[in-house]
This record gives sequence, structure tokens and C-alpha cells, in this order.
Amino acid sequence: MALCFMWLDRSGAERFWVAFMAENPNSRPVITTVSSPYLECGNSSTGTPWYDKESVLNVSEYLIFVEVILGLLVWALIASTEYFRFSPFGWVMFVTVFYWLLTLFLLIIKLARGQIRHIPWTTVVLIFNCTAALLYTSAAVVEATLVNRGVKGHHDFNCWAASTFFAFLVSLTYAGSAFFSYKSWHRGDE
Repeated sequence: MALCFMWLDRSGAERFWVAFMAENPNSRPVITTVSSPYLECGNSSTGTPWYDKESVLNVSEYLIFVEVILGLLVWALIASTEYFRFSPFGWVMFVTVFYWLLTLFLLIIKLARGQIRHIPWTTVVLIFNCTAALLYTSAAVVEATLVNRGVKGHHDFNCWAASTFFAFLVSLTYAGSAFFSYKSWHRGDE
């Protein structure tokens, strides 16, 4: 018997079925399918998502990179000024450097895939991200109130204004990380 392939508007399983039935019309084939994380173009009946679920779950890892880079910008911009003349900047510097170092440490642990077995990492990361979001927001608000003490156009004022902007961005990234950590904690991932 001749093999008959129908390529127009057919998915891979339908093409296989047509080809098999043309070759063996009296047999009963067993068709196994392999699920793909990507949806075939124009075929929405399969129910598979059009995105890769693994990459969505790793958004929190991308946010860690953003937190490290923006956190470095925040405290480097403040450190390049005469911040020590205003005591509230001590709090801002403490929060920014402290959470930058802890985030860098967390990034190294995640990249090395090294986790201590008896520590509930999802809970630890959730608590870390929530406290970082809260304390970074408080530091950003304190810094925003101190920007007016600088002279506009002066180096200190420009650095403090930029640092305030980046501090609020870091606060948002920590809040996003807290959201994804909560979702992971709620699912019970370890």
C-alpha cells in the first residue's frame, strides 16, 4: 500500500494517523504523544500553554540580578557624596549595603545550587524578600525627604535624586520577588 501524507492544515498526530491508516487499514494503532511547553501555531485545542513554564518560574532569579545591579547603584551613588553630614543617610546606607550583601550572597547560593537541606529555603527567601521590600521602601522614603537638603544642580543633589529613583525601583523588585516567593511558598516548593 502507498503511504499518503496530508500536510495541509494537519498537526503531527493527524499526519501520522493518515499515513499509518493508508499503510495498514485494518490495524489499530496506539498513538503516544509528547507534550511540549510550546503551543503549535494555530492549534489551540491541545491545551498546552504557549509559554515555557520553567522560565516563568525563574523570574525570581532574574529579579535577583536586577536587585544586585540596582542596589549597587543606590549605595554607590550615595557613597559618592558627602552623605555623612546628614545622619538619616546612615540608615539609608545601612539598609542598602546590608541588603545588597545579603542579596549577593543569595544569588551566589542560587547559582551554585547549594542549599542546606534542613533549612526551609522557600520560607527563608519569602521572609528575606518581604523585609527587604519594607525596609528598602522606608529607606527610599527617608532618602526622598533628604534630597531637598541638597542644592539643585550640585553633585550631591543629582546623586541623591538618582539614588532615590533607583531605591524605589529596588523596592519594587524586592516586592516582586516577595510575590514570586509567596507563590512558591504557597505551592509548597522546597
